[in-house]
Amino acid sequence: MSRQAAERGGRRAETLAAWWLRLTGWTILGRRVRTPVGEVDLVARRGRTVAFVEVKARATRHEAGFALDEWRLRRVAAAAEALAPRYARPGDDVRIDAMLVVPRRLPRHLPNVWQG
Repeated sequence: MSRQAAERGGRRAETLAAWWLRLTGWTILGRRVRTPVGEVDLVARRGRTVAFVEVKARATRHEAGFALDEWRLRRVAAAAEALAPRYARPGDDVRIDAMLVVPRRLPRHLPNVWQG
């Protein structure tokens, strides 16, 4: 798969994940938010919870879950730490979530995947 095709697929998966989150009561605060230490695919809020969401699109759920390795989650956590002052208010719960997007299945939301 070419880099451009992978980029398009990633953007489609992020759009699908954002819509799924909206349908389940979340407000999307940011998409593809970059920092010097990493990027967060989606920033979402529901009530007093702010979630920094890593989206993984693969052919199967197993492959998508396997793509959530410690190195990637550590980078998301570092980016979330840098971004938290911008998106979180005092008293909010801040967490790292993941969304797994596979063909012909509903997106799967995995809350609080990083306990760093």
